[in-house]
Amino acid sequence: LAVVTASAVFATLVVVPHVSSHAQHWKAVSTSTSTFKPIPTRTVLKAAVYKEISVQPTPAETMDRTLYHQVSSPAWQPLLSFAGGCLTAMAAVAFWSQQRTMPKPQSMITLGIGAAVDTTELPQIVGRNEEPGSSNRRMEEMLRRGQEKICAAIEASDGKAKFRADSWVLDGGNGGGISRVLADGQVWEKAGVNLSVIRSKMPQEALAAATEKAAVYLKNLGLKPGEPVPFFVASLSCVMHPRNPHCPTMHFNYRYFELDENNWWFAGGTDITPAYLDVKDMQYFHGSYKKVCDKYDKDFYPTFKKNADEYFLIKHRGETRGLGGIFFDDLNDRDKETLLRFCEECLGNVPTAYVPIIEKHKNDTFTEEQKRWQLLRRGRYTEFNLVYDRGTIFGLKAGGRIESILMTIPETARWEYNHQPSPGSEEDRILQFFKKPGDWV
Repeated sequence: LAVVTASAVFATLVVVPHVSSHAQHWKAVSTSTSTFKPIPTRTVLKAAVYKEISVQPTPAETMDRTLYHQVSSPAWQPLLSFAGGCLTAMAAVAFWSQQRTMPKPQSMITLGIGAAVDTTELPQIVGRNEEPGSSNRRMEEMLRRGQEKICAAIEASDGKAKFRADSWVLDGGNGGGISRVLADGQVWEKAGVNLSVIRSKMPQEALAAATEKAAVYLKNLGLKPGEPVPFFVASLSCVMHPRNPHCPTMHFNYRYFELDENNWWFAGGTDITPAYLDVKDMQYFHGSYKKVCDKYDKDFYPTFKKNADEYFLIKHRGETRGLGGIFFDDLNDRDKETLLRFCEECLGNVPTAYVPIIEKHKNDTFTEEQKRWQLLRRGRYTEFNLVYDRGTIFGLKAGGRIESILMTIPETARWEYNHQPSPGSEEDRILQFFKKPGDWV
């Protein structure tokens, strides 16, 4: 109210007298599209639309086919000025109030871990602040061994390309990562295996991107509203996109998350995404992971297989990203040592479960239409990763290294309007399994 009143008074006492101090002003009414003739200008006002406006021309000043009308300030102009001042001030107050009440968007850096800086040398230890022999350090060491083993197996199968390794660190010594990426291979168009080890803090709302049990963990921590959540995470993630449509894409991720000594969990899994169905391949892939799961718990495979079918669902399409595998999250129902060994065996099983399928199909012939279908399925893959994938969403919200986070996206993909495969075709056959997952073992 104070701003409105002051603005109105200003409009009445300052603006109106200033305008009224001119005894009269002139307005030009154009009666044709002809140009103005030069007119001597005695007074020039700067305006928003016209560069020059001639004021108070003498009778000798004429203009072709243009009529000047002399108009005087009406008596009610002060009232209009007063009302205009009020409206202007009220609009300013409304805008100012809106800016104060609107929630400010949170930047990536604000959400947690700081900026990532690329380095030239691979570090011996990424999580430098973790105690030797601790679960945190042992998880990193296990993931690094797995990264090297899997990259070696993929290079041997490809026969041409090599993984390029680079590393990055976070400001303040909060950790970092090692990325290994293969591009333009003979078998794989793109493959990446990325390690991340981070200790930092994040807003409470960001925890929901990392786990479905965020509310439970926050309650256990007993944090005050707005108090940041301390966390540690060690993760190894991988996606491999082959060239041949008969060679399936493969993805895995294994990670350990810790908020404090009493609130921690393991998560991850391995899944496969073929463009064309080979039942024996799926039986082999799923069977190899069932063997690993059964060594620890007979309920692991059926539970984790169901988890994968549900997690990798592209909800807006009503179909899964691929043909599943195993997926688990918030796994903390037994001791850390047992679960660490379980994750290590699952990770070590990746070359065993995947490479023989690639060797079987990497030299298969394919048509242009089959390649087109593969690219369409890659489009689905991309949709899931950018819309639903928990690791991608958390990485973006936490301010992680973008090149590592988006490494999972294929180099080439395709979208077509309302594409439907021909009924009874090989494309339609596998689509039915995307819509209704099958049991392979």
